[in-house]
Amino acid sequence: MAIQIFILTQLMEEDTYPYKLKKQLADLQPLEKINGLTESKLYYHFESLVKQGLIEAKEIIKEEHRPDKQVFGITEKGREILPIKIYKLFESAEDIGDMVIGLANMKYVERGKVIGLLEKKIDKINKSREQLCQIDASHLIGPEHKVFAEFVDDYAHYKITSNLSFLERLIKHIEKEEI
Repeated sequence: MAIQIFILTQLMEEDTYPYKLKKQLADLQPLEKINGLTESKLYYHFESLVKQGLIEAKEIIKEEHRPDKQVFGITEKGREILPIKIYKLFESAEDIGDMVIGLANMKYVERGKVIGLLEKKIDKINKSREQLCQIDASHLIGPEHKVFAEFVDDYAHYKITSNLSFLERLIKHIEKEEI
């Protein structure tokens, strides 16, 4: 979903062709390092967006001794669906790393709605923390596994506390329109 959001947001700025976006992405980081993205997957996402009616071919640029370049633009439907895709990204994100493309494109969504989605995540994490605190694993494991159990418990608490802290900081940044 993130790559489709990236494509749509780029097309909100200007009509472009897949190879140009591929070059932009590759300048940031090799494609295969971006969630296993390959050139063929990038082109697949363009085709998928065309089939969904979110983008359309605008023109074909012909250059001598070079392959033709098909230039795409975003459709009205694409403009309407983009915020919905960004909200879904926030809803399904497991951590802030999964939200980066949405955070980079906050200008296409309502901040209050994003904050509401993040607050739901905080509530869910707090419930998980409460459940974790109620578990007494000492009777489930033998004394020979005590160190392992404590280590895993510490790690779980660390992850939960860390996620909560970053989500709370993120909400403050969004409220202040710093992100």
